[in-house]
Order: sequence, then structure tokens, then C-alpha cells
Amino acid sequence: MGVADGSVGDHRCCDVGVTGGAAGAIHRRDVLKAGLGSGLVLALGAGGVRPAHAAVLRADPFRLGVASGDPLPHGVTLWTRLVRHPLDAHSMPSRAVRVEWEISRDRRFRGVTRRGLTRAVPELAHSVHVDLRGLRAGTDYWYRFRAGRYLSETGHTRTAPAAGSAPGHLRLGVVNCQDWQNGYWPAYTALAEEDLDAALHLGDYIYEYDPASPYPDRAHNPPRTPGLNQLLTLSDYRNRHALYKTDPALQAAHAAFPWILTWDDHDVENNYANLADDDRAGRRRQSPVRFARERANAYQAYYEHMPIRMPYTRRSSSYRIFRRFDFGDLVRLLVLDTRQYRTDQPGDFHPNAGPEDVGRANIAGSLTGTAQESWLQAGLRSSGALWNVVAQQLMLARMRFDTVPGTAQFMANLDQWDGYAPARTRFLGFLDSAGVANPVVLGGDIHSAWFSDLKVDFDDPAGRVVASEYVATSVSSAFPMELDGQLKAANPTLNPHVRHFDGSRRGYLRVDVDRARFQVEQRSVDSIATRTSPVRTTAAFATAAGAPGVVPA
Repeated sequence: MGVADGSVGDHRCCDVGVTGGAAGAIHRRDVLKAGLGSGLVLALGAGGVRPAHAAVLRADPFRLGVASGDPLPHGVTLWTRLVRHPLDAHSMPSRAVRVEWEISRDRRFRGVTRRGLTRAVPELAHSVHVDLRGLRAGTDYWYRFRAGRYLSETGHTRTAPAAGSAPGHLRLGVVNCQDWQNGYWPAYTALAEEDLDAALHLGDYIYEYDPASPYPDRAHNPPRTPGLNQLLTLSDYRNRHALYKTDPALQAAHAAFPWILTWDDHDVENNYANLADDDRAGRRRQSPVRFARERANAYQAYYEHMPIRMPYTRRSSSYRIFRRFDFGDLVRLLVLDTRQYRTDQPGDFHPNAGPEDVGRANIAGSLTGTAQESWLQAGLRSSGALWNVVAQQLMLARMRFDTVPGTAQFMANLDQWDGYAPARTRFLGFLDSAGVANPVVLGGDIHSAWFSDLKVDFDDPAGRVVASEYVATSVSSAFPMELDGQLKAANPTLNPHVRHFDGSRRGYLRVDVDRARFQVEQRSVDSIATRTSPVRTTAAFATAAGAPGVVPA
């Protein structure tokens, strides 16, 4: 598996020792215990290098956990960030800190596969990104970091199957929309217990709003400029990411398997489009020049806190994160960015709910931009995979609300693909005409689960289904409960292509792909009002190979 155009990050590391190691069995509950406790005074083996500048660390700096991401057949990205006070972006010393890393095929590190040294620099908030190559394909590994006399917890990761191989199955988790203030994250506690090859995060990792929560310990940390209900500075975004990273359930899920992430609007600001601020007037409104500075701060903090391989230029308001991965010949995964390059939402509706016809008339509108759309088509056209999966932020299927009062026009959410209907028709028409094998679209953003048949023409009841879509509900973000019942009653008439809808539950999707079918389970928690809650499968649907469309599993 590889990144689409060969782009890789600067790993900033060097090997200082290579030894063999025996593989160990995987036990999810042992992942965090394998390091024998965060902050333990322990050298990383006889070959470890004692880092300089260790004196600046007088307390455990690994309080935001560890993570891995962007798995390749022979590589993976390892991540951590050193902090002194997690919610004070300026509390670390203004000097680089050397950090050791090691990776092993044994969860207790009885034999080290690779070991190296990197630098955590203040310009990138003392974050660490190790672009590690030379590993075995389709193999489980455990990794950890050391800075000064402190040892991080242990994380588990897994490389992708070898290029050209024919794996029998792939297991994925799909998550999005984790509003800290709206409740707790028992979904992540459950996700961490799953045996997954990777987790996909489809955006809204953080929320930008001011402190306001019914839970005393879930209020957002205040930004530098309160009252705007948004973040502005690099410190604002760093501190908000760090707050979210302090959650033990999220840390456990990151440490359990590699993640593949993309962003959405709240990772910068609600409903932004390219350099267009969604706020139309008032003191929150920013010019494109000022919004570019805000976006640069958000993008840099996102990079600093994610196990993502794609290189980032510090202080840049542009950051390419669309990329693709191959899991043998079973799955090609194309990860999109539908925020950075999109045209503005059509019309002047707030909050972007307007007549469906406005989206139909948006001929020049694009969610991906021309370059990304061409990249997407090239990646699908050249694919030799059995399943071709497009992971993006939004609901692609048409979703009609009730009619506009006094008219025969239907209402639609113009921030999602309904606002860019010609671009959607063009994409679905391409899937049909190009003969893309078994296309499946994954989405999020709408805080509810939607499993749908995708057609080039949604107005044709007899029209051919060309792809399947599975939209994940949120981890904790709210869905208006009054709409849940209304949509369940209206969908058979207004949205007959929808095979399953549920706005009442929070959780994630569990995806199990084999050579015969693409199976998706909606995994739901009973409550987000407590840190712990049972999780159960509340819906199970599938797409059969060679037969596009969503059917009960």
C-alpha cells in the first residue's frame, strides 16, 4: 500500500540499533499495560541513547498518549507530543528535546525490531512524527517513546498487507464528531476493545465553541478571545486539541491500532468553505486574509496532534491531506478533503438549510476542487482492488426535508453534497461509466446513521444503483431528537433510497470486508452521560460484491 503520489513526511530519525523480536499474541486490554506504566524510570534497552536536554523534563511529558497512523505495507507513522501542562501551549521549554522510540513484534519488547532518535521541537509544539519504514507487511507491532527518564505507555499498530497480496478480510472502525462538551466517549472505550486493522476518523475531532457544558468536567478550556464562540490563535487550537487528547478513552483507542484521519469544518470553524468565513456579519466575520491566518493556526495544530504522514509547512494555510491507501488487492481507500478546496455554499442561508433547487442550480460548485476531483477519478480508474472505498466527511445521498412553506420545493442541507448536486451527479456518473469495481462511500458530519443506495438520478425510482453509502453517527455530538421521528416517518416517501436511518444513538461503525461482502454494523452506546456505558449492535447491513446497494445483513 502506498500514498497516492509518493508524498511522504520527513521522519527526522535515525536508527541506532536493530535486533530481532518474536511476535506476541494480541490482547487489547494489555496494550496500555505493556509499557509497565507511563512515566516509569526505565531505559529502552542497553543500546538506548541518552538524550540531551533531559534536565528540562521534571515530570511525565507523555500525558497526551501515543498514536500511530497511515499504515503502509512496510511502514507506519508513530506520534506523541511532549507537554508539561497540557492546557498551556507555552509551558514546555523553548528548546528541542530528544526523544527515543522503539518498536517490537513482542508487546513486552523481548527483542527490539527498530530503535531510533528524533527531536521534538518547540516550533511544532514538541510533537513527534516518526515516518517509520522497513517493517514487515501485515504484521502487528508495539511501540513506545522515551524522553529523559520518562517512558511512554505502549501503543499497538499493524502494517497493511503486502502489495499484490490477496487478504481474506479487513476490519475497520469509522468515527467522527466528538463534541467534548456534549458528553463522554464510551464509544472509544468500546472501540479500543475491537480487533481492527485501522480506525477511520472523518472529521470534527475538536469543536471550536466557548465553554458551555452540562457536565462540570467537560467544559471547554477558554480561548484567548472569549465571546466569539470560536478559536483564533495557534495556542487556542493547540490547547483545545490537548484538552481532547487528555480523555483516557480516546487515548486508549489511539493506542490500540493505527488511525487514518481527515478533517471537517469544526476542526477550524463551523461550516467554513475554503477561505470563506461562514459568519456573514458581526464581530466574528473575518476577511479571507484574516481567515487564512486562523486556518493556518488550525491546520498546524491539527498536524501537531495527529499521526499523519503528509508533510506540513509551518504557518501555512494550505495542507494537503487527501491521500490513498491499498490493502493488498482487497480494498483501495481514498481519503478526501471536502473543506479546504470547496466553493462557498450556494445562496445566503443560515445555517445552510435552503431550497433543494438552489443546490441543483449550483453548476460551478465543487466540494473537492478540480485537482482533487481529477486525483480521485485517476485513483479509482487505475484501481485493481476488489472494493473501492471513498472516505469523506459528508452525506453523499440526497436527503430531503419537508417542503418550503408555501411552495412545492423541498428543503435540503446545502452544506453537504445536496448543495453541490451537479458535482454529485458528475461523481456518481463517473462511477457508473468507468465501471469502478464495488464502490462504497463512507461519510459522517450529520450526527446520525444513514445507509443508502446511491443513484445517478435519485428522481428515478427504477434507476440503477451504482454504489453504496454508509454514514456513521457521531461519537458524542448531538442530533435534534425532534427530527429523528420526523425523518423516520418521511424517509420512505422523501428519501426512498435510504435503507437505514437512526438519529437517536451515538457510537461508531464496525466494518468487516471480505471477498464476498462489505458488512457494516452500527455500534451504539446506551448513554453518553457517563464515562462507561454498554455498547451493542443496533443495525447490520451489507453490500455484496458485484451487487451495489445496501441490504440487511
